[in-house]
Amino acid sequence: MKLYLMRHGEAGYHAHSDRERVLTEIGRYQTELMSNWLARDVTEFDLVLVSPYLRAQQTWQEVSKHFPEPRKWLVLDELIPSAEPTLAADLTLAYAEQYKADNVLVIAHMPLLGYMVSELVPGIEPPLFATSGVTLIDRHGERGSISWQHTPHTVS
Repeated sequence: MKLYLMRHGEAGYHAHSDRERVLTEIGRYQTELMSNWLARDVTEFDLVLVSPYLRAQQTWQEVSKHFPEPRKWLVLDELIPSAEPTLAADLTLAYAEQYKADNVLVIAHMPLLGYMVSELVPGIEPPLFATSGVTLIDRHGERGSISWQHTPHTVS
């Protein structure tokens, strides 16, 4: 299984709550850049899991323009910034197994994504994720390894 963990695009701070922050123009542009880059190697996502926060939803809207409709996509409260990383990682793997997904995209937040990487690839320190950044974890059975981590700056 290939697990693509993506941080939402850059978001503004003028909102009533953290949950309602929206993508900036730069956030939309960088997400489009990453989506174009991903589409060179990924033809489709079987499963997409997205945080309920508005900026993550908007990031998925931008990404979805570049790929066919996934077999399944779900909004999960367990992908918010303060979520429990072990639960988020376990739930991601459980849904991937349930839907027999080979290519899984998760769109969420820091610090959760960094901690999820540590859960999925034992022994690794939690990496930082730039906005719109993506890390690919290649998973074979119970073992996972990081194949790459890219940001809009490394692909442009």
